[in-house]
Amino acid sequence: MKRHALTAILALVCVVAGLFLLERPRSGLDITHTAVGTTPVTVMQRPGAEAPVVIIAHGFAGSRQLMAAYQLTLAQAGYITASFDLEGHGRNPVPMSGDVTSVDGTTQLLMAEIGRVTDAMLDLPGAEPRVALVGHSMASDIIIRQGISDDRVEAIVGISVFSEAVTEDQPQNLLLLNGAWEGMLREEARRVMAEIGAEEGQTVGTPGEGFARRAVAAPRVEHVSVLYSPVALRETRAWLDETFDRDSAGPVAAIGWPILLTLFGIVLLARPLARLLPVGHAPWSPTRGQFWALAVVPAVVTPLVLALFETQVLPVLVADYLALHLALYGALVLIGAAWAKGFPARSGWIWGFALAAYGLLAFGGVMDRYVASFVPVAGRLPVMALILPGAVLAMIADAVLLEAGRAALWRRWVARLAFLVSLGIAVALDFERLFFLIIILPVIGLFYASFGLMGGWVGRRTGSVLAMGLGLGLVLGWALGVSFPMFDPSL
Repeated sequence: MKRHALTAILALVCVVAGLFLLERPRSGLDITHTAVGTTPVTVMQRPGAEAPVVIIAHGFAGSRQLMAAYQLTLAQAGYITASFDLEGHGRNPVPMSGDVTSVDGTTQLLMAEIGRVTDAMLDLPGAEPRVALVGHSMASDIIIRQGISDDRVEAIVGISVFSEAVTEDQPQNLLLLNGAWEGMLREEARRVMAEIGAEEGQTVGTPGEGFARRAVAAPRVEHVSVLYSPVALRETRAWLDETFDRDSAGPVAAIGWPILLTLFGIVLLARPLARLLPVGHAPWSPTRGQFWALAVVPAVVTPLVLALFETQVLPVLVADYLALHLALYGALVLIGAAWAKGFPARSGWIWGFALAAYGLLAFGGVMDRYVASFVPVAGRLPVMALILPGAVLAMIADAVLLEAGRAALWRRWVARLAFLVSLGIAVALDFERLFFLIIILPVIGLFYASFGLMGGWVGRRTGSVLAMGLGLGLVLGWALGVSFPMFDPSL
């Protein structure tokens, strides 16, 4: 009992300390949530600021919360900053539309959206008629093209950039930021610099005095963690300061590790909370042969079967396929378990709802404020309703293979790696359409590392496959429903 009490205290200390560190960079700022037409916008600035405007755009499957470190850093530096949810993302109720494969399609529509946000922000009190654009990943191409076409834009900061619009002389003022572990994108930045006779880390020209370009690789970060890199944040602030002849000071918003600290505390707190649940009997344990059959056969058969059919049924990019993949995989595992007389008992479902409530309210609440949108707009509810059954089936199947968290460690690794490999096979069979499934692989890995731990503690305590599987399935279905971009090519 003493050990679990200490665990609870440690978890609460982590949560409180993390939240304090996350709120501190917001101190002294005016933060306003508004909308430009249907586009949700968050404006951050110092009270009474008179400064250039910085428009900040997120990447594919992101939202404005994901760019908070850049916005907080630049707002504290005195700039008037605006982040927003692109169409199809976050709380934006309008789906992406147009041809995603053509520069004249979806790209032009998103450029127009950036233009509308820029127009509105330049009307704010104190806004100077000078603009900088900051964008990550998918948005880096959008902001580069918009910056070239909009004379008001004086500086562009592209994070994790790949854009065919970059030439030897356009755009005029460009900072290229990558994580040191972003192999292909980092090489692309080096190629861009080589075309003008420079290397990574060198600066060509002077920002604010005509043509200027620089490429920087932030150390020890990749495609997502580059958004929290102090090196990248300082480089961005320095580039804009030189462009606009300003002298900013103060710390950057190093919120990456406080986010991890807070989420770690929430996950850890689930362990002593699980001890409050009733103790249950051990669930069915498959033999070694049964386990290998249940872990491998559905993982291989699922992508092969779905490759034979049209799977584009939802107005959400690749989430329709993922929903079907989850459902078929889960159904095959459960059919196999029933054949082996190991179909899970129906007891413990109430604890599954309790697990889901904790995950969605505690973990999801922190995610929504500091990391990425976790609250669905009305248009996503039908999509979530279609994704949830497959997610629940897949996670109940996962709990069967993991024996409600009581399976040997090697079995847990094999079962979950097999599912990730199953998604990899699907991408290989239809790379052009399912390419974006690649981004879900690390997300599911993180899901296993966080919610999977919480589900395992609940399952081991109660002995209920349904408690673990139902809880994890509801959370997974919710998370997928709120994160994948909505897309309607008919608009």
